[in-house]
Amino acid sequence: MSKIKERISRAEVDARIKELGKQISQDYADTGVHLVCILKGAFMFMSDLAKELTCPVTVDFMAVSSYEDQMESTGIVKIVKDLDGSIEGKHVLVVEDIIDSGRTLHYLMEILEKRNPKSLRLAAFLDKEPRRVVPVNVSYYGFKIEDFFVLGYGLDYKQMYRNLPFIGEMES
Repeated sequence: MSKIKERISRAEVDARIKELGKQISQDYADTGVHLVCILKGAFMFMSDLAKELTCPVTVDFMAVSSYEDQMESTGIVKIVKDLDGSIEGKHVLVVEDIIDSGRTLHYLMEILEKRNPKSLRLAAFLDKEPRRVVPVNVSYYGFKIEDFFVLGYGLDYKQMYRNLPFIGEMES
C-alpha cells in the first residue's frame, strides 16, 4: 500500500465548506437551489455542503466518466447515470469534486444548459487551474491546487481512498 501525504486537512475542509455554505445560501436565499451532484467523487463534498445551506435545497445525481481507472482523463466523456428529474426552470448548482483539464465539465455544462435551467452555475471542491485546457466558469470553489494527483474526501485512485477525511497525495 502506498503512503498518503496529507495536503488539505479535515479542519481546513470543514472551515472552507462552512464559508461556501454561507455564500451559496446568501446567493440563493430568495430562489432556493437544485444541487446536481456529480458522482462518484463529489458525494462527500455535496453532502457536507448541503448540510451548511440555509436556503431551500433539492438534490439530484449524475454520473459521468472520462477516466476509466486512469490517472488522467481519456478525453472521452460518457454519461453513466443521468438525472432522475427535469432541471427546466430551476436554479441549478452543479457540485463537482475537481476540475482538471475542464473537458468533462465543459461538456457536461453544455448538456445541462440545453435542458433550460433558470440558472446554471458550478461549485467545484478542487480547482486544478494549471491543467486547464478548456475554459470552465467556476462560480464557487473550495481550494485551488497545484498539479498533483489528489485523493481522499470522495476522490479515488482505482476506486480506493474515497473514504479519507482529508485531501491527500499518493507518495511513491
